[in-house]
Amino acid sequence: MALHSHIERVLWGQDQIARRVTELASEISANFGSGDSAHPPRPPPVLVGVATGAFLFLADLVRTIDLPITVDFVRAQSYGSGTLSSGAPVLSLDLKVDVKGKHVILVEDIVDTGSTLSCLISHLEAKGASSVSVCAFLDKPARRKCPDYFVVGYGMDFAELYRNLPYVGVLKPEYYQ
Repeated sequence: MALHSHIERVLWGQDQIARRVTELASEISANFGSGDSAHPPRPPPVLVGVATGAFLFLADLVRTIDLPITVDFVRAQSYGSGTLSSGAPVLSLDLKVDVKGKHVILVEDIVDTGSTLSCLISHLEAKGASSVSVCAFLDKPARRKCPDYFVVGYGMDFAELYRNLPYVGVLKPEYYQ
């Protein structure tokens, strides 16, 4: 298939992705679960997917969380059709759900410079969220979870392409340079 021939190599396959999503969902479920005698349960969080990159990750994550949760989306972008962040994210779609007094978990596909997340955290705090945390599939700048390659698939794109790959792979440079 031509689509897969654009990929230099697969970094994380479907099974690895599924395991990681299950681990993250378990953490969220435990953190907001039924509690115990010393710690009452916390109100369920609002999960906010950062569109469009996080849509597959968010879909898999929410289906695995064992809590009654609310889900919404925001759209913020700082890449356009290039490979480098502009550093100035633009919010083009806001929430429908009222987050005032609620804990929000921002669900992001990949954190690169952090400028989009910083902008969104400030935006949610201004809307009255009681707290905001981040659940990112990949963390690129720290190189802890993602090597410094241009990765696509599992919702992540280059120029709006390759989101539909069922894995995370390294895009061959000739397709983005």
